[in-house]
Amino acid sequence: MSSSSDSRYLKGGPVAKRILASVREAAEQARNEGFPPKLVSITVGDVAAVEVYVRNQRAKAELAGIDFEERSFPADLTAAELEAAIHGMNADPRVTGIIIQRPVPPHIPIKALQAAVHPLKDVEGMHPASIGNIVYNQLDLAPCTAAASVELLKETGLDLKGLEVVVVGHSEIVGKPIAFLLMSEGATVTVCHHMTRSVAAHARRADALFVAVGKPRLIKADMVKPGAAVIDIGINAETLPDGSTRIVGDVDADSVKEVASWITPVPGGVGPLTVAILMRNTMVALNRQRAAYEATYATGPSKLAAE
Repeated sequence: MSSSSDSRYLKGGPVAKRILASVREAAEQARNEGFPPKLVSITVGDVAAVEVYVRNQRAKAELAGIDFEERSFPADLTAAELEAAIHGMNADPRVTGIIIQRPVPPHIPIKALQAAVHPLKDVEGMHPASIGNIVYNQLDLAPCTAAASVELLKETGLDLKGLEVVVVGHSEIVGKPIAFLLMSEGATVTVCHHMTRSVAAHARRADALFVAVGKPRLIKADMVKPGAAVIDIGINAETLPDGSTRIVGDVDADSVKEVASWITPVPGGVGPLTVAILMRNTMVALNRQRAAYEATYATGPSKLAAE
């Protein structure tokens, strides 16, 4: 049965459409109030793979009523020059959010760039302060892929309180944030990684299984609890016998869907939702910036008078 007609598949498209419609409404209201939202995309060097992401982000921003600007920098730019450019965007009130397209050249440390983006403009949820906020249950500006994955689990209608969840993969931008987001919802979370002794033993007891390791078809049917929800975040290019390639996930979907109650298709699952979350984060960022601006503007004159 194809993913288009199988109710077991958790598709990202319909959820993304709902989110983008909600964002568009909020963006129009903000624009009418004099706060037009604007995303700035930073690309360093000429990377063909990045162009696809940027086109997709631009298209979704247009659907969401958010202005989108691409700023391209030469590959030989120094890290200090790029950070200076980011600080300029931080200070520009017309810029709501900043996206750093990856990969960047090897001489530029990506974590330093992420830390250079002001937390109020960190729509990717990658600043150390944004990650730290998740630990304190401030969940509305989380890394996009992690937030999209949790959003799809919520689509099942499962009660997350006390839910047994296993996350396979512990990266800073996916695995770890997913774990914190789910713990904040009351789930019991186990995180597996390359030093875990038996991933299969952990995976088999999960009510919800998240997989993000970059290994095609790692999770087989005998590693999944009957009736579980399986969220596949992997994107891998698999070469077929005729030399062509296709995109597959970290889960062997053909076998696992016979065991699981829900499974995300790859492609078509987490991916389409990730960009919609980016747009939702942009409006979260705009509202935070407005609140900070209005608080400063409102208290500024009274403070001066008091002094």
